[in-house]
Amino acid sequence: MREFLRRSGTRLLGVGLASGLAAVTIALALTDQLALYINPSSNLFAVSMAVLVLIGAAASFALPLGAEADHGHDHGEAHDHGEAPDHGHAHDHGPSPAGARPAAVIGRAAIATGGVLATGIVAAIVLVPPATLSAELAMSRDTGAPPLFQGADTVALAATGDTASFGVGEWASVFATATNPEAFDGDEVTLTGFVTPEDGGFGLTRLVITHCVIDAQPASVPVALAGQAPGEVQETGQWVTVTGTIRDVDGRLQIEASSVAPIEEPRDPYEY
Repeated sequence: MREFLRRSGTRLLGVGLASGLAAVTIALALTDQLALYINPSSNLFAVSMAVLVLIGAAASFALPLGAEADHGHDHGEAHDHGEAPDHGHAHDHGPSPAGARPAAVIGRAAIATGGVLATGIVAAIVLVPPATLSAELAMSRDTGAPPLFQGADTVALAATGDTASFGVGEWASVFATATNPEAFDGDEVTLTGFVTPEDGGFGLTRLVITHCVIDAQPASVPVALAGQAPGEVQETGQWVTVTGTIRDVDGRLQIEASSVAPIEEPRDPYEY
């Protein structure tokens, strides 16, 4: 029974947890929620790998329990002769080293700890509903350094007026790196993001993901309220759609809002 439980645990930590993660990945993709964790451009790769893991897991059940720990130590053919060969010389290692037992205990403890942590991670992913990263996390990751999401071509594109597809991330790069801010004065914009604190108004912020939520970085543009803007909202974390005009104020670009409309969190809250 003890050996059965050990082998069952080994299979659970290997095949079981991998299958759980693979199944969750596919389920998130089918419900259009995988983008809460990774860049949508990686969806095909992630789902393909998850399918391969499930196929491999199903194939592994064709093996007898514990076969994954069998490294080919089948010596049955060696005993088919009339006289069993003497393996005494191969197995006589003398007394066990003094540190062998403590090392084995430490090894088992490490395996158990890793198993508990891995199981906890998978259980959390399965049981906790998908959620977006918070405004507080975005603010904690804001180092004050200029955003590096886009290159010089973004600024050049913005200068031509072709900004229909621009989000907060692109405009944040333009605001931080443009050497001719006066060229953008008067441009009309409509952007969606969540509110973060900013002197003289508020910051319109989005989290920008390169690969997955682990590398998510905040992008923010300053919004100045023109008098008392209709639908003014300044509660941190509130999602809003801002319509306004870009203004060059002493070489610093900002959006002069004509309207600030509170909205529900978008289905896809990140930019990529």
